[in-house]
Amino acid sequence: MGMMTEYYHFFFTTLDLFALDLEPYRYSGVNMTGFRLLNTDDPRVAATMDQWALDRLQGPKQESGLVDGVMTTDAALMYDAVFMVAVASQRATQMTVSSLQCHRHKPWRFGPRFMNLFKEAQWDGLTGRIVLNKTDGLRRDFDLDIISLKEDGTHRGLVSVGARLNKRWIKIAVWNSYRGLNLTETNKDKMNNVTDSLANRTLIVTTILENPYVMHKKSDKELSGNDRFEGYCLDLLKELSNILGFTYEVKLVTDGKYGAQNDKGEWNGMVRELIDHIADLAVAPLTITYVREKSIDFSKPFMTLGISILYRKPNGTNPGVFSFLNPLSPDIWMYVLLACTGVSCVLFVIARFTPYEWYNPHPCNPSSTLIENNFTLLNSFWFGVGALMRQGSELMPKALSTRIVGGIWWFFTLIIISSYTANLAAFLTVERMDAPIDSADDLAKQTRIEYGAVRDGSTMTFFKKSKISTYEKMWAFMSSRKNTALVKNNREGITRVLTTDYAMLMESTSIEYISQRNCNLTQIGGLIDSKGYGVGTPIGSPYRDKVTIAILQLQEEGKLHMMKEKWWRGNGCPEEDNKEANALGVENIGGIFIVLAAGLVLSVFVAIGEFIYKARRNADIEEAFCFFYGVQSHESQRHGSASSSGTSLSTDLESRGLLGDDLE
Repeated sequence: MGMMTEYYHFFFTTLDLFALDLEPYRYSGVNMTGFRLLNTDDPRVAATMDQWALDRLQGPKQESGLVDGVMTTDAALMYDAVFMVAVASQRATQMTVSSLQCHRHKPWRFGPRFMNLFKEAQWDGLTGRIVLNKTDGLRRDFDLDIISLKEDGTHRGLVSVGARLNKRWIKIAVWNSYRGLNLTETNKDKMNNVTDSLANRTLIVTTILENPYVMHKKSDKELSGNDRFEGYCLDLLKELSNILGFTYEVKLVTDGKYGAQNDKGEWNGMVRELIDHIADLAVAPLTITYVREKSIDFSKPFMTLGISILYRKPNGTNPGVFSFLNPLSPDIWMYVLLACTGVSCVLFVIARFTPYEWYNPHPCNPSSTLIENNFTLLNSFWFGVGALMRQGSELMPKALSTRIVGGIWWFFTLIIISSYTANLAAFLTVERMDAPIDSADDLAKQTRIEYGAVRDGSTMTFFKKSKISTYEKMWAFMSSRKNTALVKNNREGITRVLTTDYAMLMESTSIEYISQRNCNLTQIGGLIDSKGYGVGTPIGSPYRDKVTIAILQLQEEGKLHMMKEKWWRGNGCPEEDNKEANALGVENIGGIFIVLAAGLVLSVFVAIGEFIYKARRNADIEEAFCFFYGVQSHESQRHGSASSSGTSLSTDLESRGLLGDDLE
């Protein structure tokens, strides 16, 4: 019936419980409590019981269910009764006993006197001190030992019956007919009695398939028993077994759930199996929660973690052809262009205004009234562009005012170029990640990306019970889409994250394991909460404290960390291992070549335009020269004066704007 386990406590009313052969149940953990009238701790009583056992072993054996040769309580009471009669008889002087006849009903005349002597007699018998009430003759002031079955201790060879019984039973209290109950066992002794030895125990362990905690072992041959599984929890079980000495049988939870309560307060999953005593331990990624702690017991955590978000790794945005423009925003580029134009205009105006920028183009002719200024509008713009490109210009300001403008512009270009250069490397060599969400708050603020957790898991319970507004909003979203937001298990959730626009809320340890083996997945944001995994046991289980001590021992020895490294470490993603900067390709700086080609083509077209424009100007000058030369020649022939022809022609050409740099 499965009732001989540590979760059941049987009380026996028989006074011969100590004499029953309960050897098959000593290591089952079952609690048995009964009463004992014989004081087996007394050496005199133990010697009498040994003599009794020796006499019994010489006779025929009887199938009574008792330990061989053990004196029963009835036999001990009969033994004490005969001695009480003997004690009373020794005091009964001048009493004769005549022969008794069955057909006569006349009582013995010394009977009342003998009964008074019997009531007054006292004797330290096998069943303790015997004292009788003088009124009714009932026994008074006697002790009953309250005994409990214990599992430690062995008996080998020729050992006394009393010693053998004391190794099977422990006296936990004494009940006296006058004084009542007196506990003799301390809590420490009781705990040691129950859990000191787990050597002969086979524990039923419930668990659930979850990578890398519990997984089916891959093998060419068919496996059975515990050999079917492998993983972190199996290694933890093995270490606990080595420390505590128990054996175990691993069974998967029937409904495949961790454990949650429904609206009626009924549990499912591994928690239910612990409550129903179907399993002794639950070794799995079972989160320690408040509601679970009220229904089952947990050991100290063997792993700490928190809730986080599993999502697809954002697609990298490789630098484009014109990515060299990215170090500065479009607004800054526009402001730089406007600043260059504005400084050129200011420089042009100031250079025209200050007298120190005007000079005589013919220094050999001091009397010449012609003066020039190098800072034309085009030259002023060229000066600004040259300074911006860190190349300088053949034009240099002479006046203090124009030099101030030039110095300020050089300082401005120094800062702009330095900032651009410092930020250029990052934009050309670093792959930018464009993630639509960065935290739980981002999830709560949108509805396009669906998110959820494992149905009836601790993560779902956290959001369901949370009073934080963000998490309440997230639970409202998940509960409104239970059929799609909540998944059956982690494997289903991972598949949805990879194939659809879905974010999975799950434990950080599971996310760490998954992201180590799938480079398309990553953890988004930090930890939402903090919790731990513990070994679950039924309430009041004697194994909980021993498992806790063993877990603390494994933690101090560093074995828990080594097991986690063993099962979590993956091959790693290639891009995470490459720490060197990538070489720049055409896709990074190809725009520079486009700009260069465009500038060359533009310069060709400008050169053609300049050639056409110059040719037309020269044609106009030649035509005007021929025309005026012909007119002046005709006039000079008619008037006989040609001295002023050249002067008149020059004056006319100047008036038409055709004399100067255009006429050599």
